[in-house]
Amino acid sequence: MANPPTRDAFEPDRDCPLCPRLAGFRAEARAKQPDWHNAPVSSFGDPNARLLIVGLAPGMQGANRTGRPFTGDYAGDLLYATLLEYGFAKGVYQARPDDGLKLIDSRISNAVRCVPPQNKPLPAEINTCRQFLVKTIATMPKLRAIVALGRIAHDSTLKALGLRNASAPFGHGAMHDAGAIRLYDSYHCSRYNTNTRVLTPEMFRNVFAQVRKDLDS
Repeated sequence: MANPPTRDAFEPDRDCPLCPRLAGFRAEARAKQPDWHNAPVSSFGDPNARLLIVGLAPGMQGANRTGRPFTGDYAGDLLYATLLEYGFAKGVYQARPDDGLKLIDSRISNAVRCVPPQNKPLPAEINTCRQFLVKTIATMPKLRAIVALGRIAHDSTLKALGLRNASAPFGHGAMHDAGAIRLYDSYHCSRYNTNTRVLTPEMFRNVFAQVRKDLDS
């Protein structure tokens, strides 16, 4: 059996009103695509995992449609293939939440839980939604590694961990320590970044190879 996304007190509810612009955009999406998830997307994976992956926000055709982080769009193809390669997942990724894929010692979340227009959340929305990232981190007692996918995920994770941006600048492949937790930076695995070669599959795999090495040492 897969470990499907679960909603609890540490996640926003289906009709979360905290960000009016995102709530309005969500309502428009529900009217257009009533069979889609069209709601805040909960974290996926075991709270007892040692690895947390933090993305930007649900993609319109991806997690906003399917209800599982990074499921149903190109970014998920690269992410889940990499997690499978390095033993952080098992099964077969088929781009749908009932594909049976199971995460191993890993969990996936987002800095912003609702899909934003043009995939661009506003600073106020990022700040408002950070409370859920803080709670996600707080519910992971064995957490040792966080991979931040992109600058927004990096910056929001830093604030969730109580670190200053100046002391831990974003850079692909950079690592920053916050007590027992190490933050690993990666460019986001979006189609745009891979098409423009800002991020290659090898660059992305190298980040997770380092995480695997560190967790196994």
